[in-house]
This record gives sequence, C-alpha cells and structure tokens, in this order.
Amino acid sequence: MSAAEKGQSPTADEQGTHDPGEIRQDIEETRAELGETVAAVAEKTDVKKQAQAKADELKQQAAAKAEEAKTKAREVGEKAKEAAPDNAGEGVQQAQRLAQENPVPMALAGAFVAGLLVGRMLSR
Repeated sequence: MSAAEKGQSPTADEQGTHDPGEIRQDIEETRAELGETVAAVAEKTDVKKQAQAKADELKQQAAAKAEEAKTKAREVGEKAKEAAPDNAGEGVQQAQRLAQENPVPMALAGAFVAGLLVGRMLSR
C-alpha cells in the first residue's frame, strides 16, 4: 500500500521524481537486465543449437552405455573362462558328473533331442 493510499503525503520516490543520476543508473540496470533476458530467449529459441545440445547429450549417454556393456562383457568372458574346462577330457567328465547328479532332467533332455531327430528324419 502506498503512502497516498494510507492518507499520507507521497515521498519524492513515490511521486516519480529522482535525481538524474539515479534515473541514468536505473536505465543502465534495466538495459543490462533486458540484454540478459533477450540473450536467454534467443538461446532458447535457437532450434539448431538446442538440437545439437540434445544430440551431444545422447552421444554421451550412448558412449557411457557402450562402455558399461564392454565392461559387463569382459566380466562375463572372465567368468566363462574360469568355468570352462581346460581340455575336452575335463569337459566330458563335467558332463558325466552333471548327468549323474541330475539324472531325470538329463533323461528328459535326451528324450527331447531324440524326438527332434526322429521328427526331422520322418519329415524328409
């Protein structure tokens, strides 16, 4: 609420009378603020620049994902090397051990494979 609304006499600032130096200062501040505002609006409306910024952001995200995938692949490769047998004889022994430890699933898998082979032979 201004002084005039309160029933008091308005001050020099409320009447709009300022020192010419103050007015110049206000004008310069307003120009600087307006310049910053115009620059911000121009930057937001520069579609080409916005598209380039978005493309750069997506490239960075893709590079990060690719690096993450490479790291994961290396880890999986290392685990596979550790789990793989050194030679064929060890592989056969591991398969035999697996079959002995899990006879029912192995029998079902064998029956499934045999069924596929018979089906293929009959379809010819």
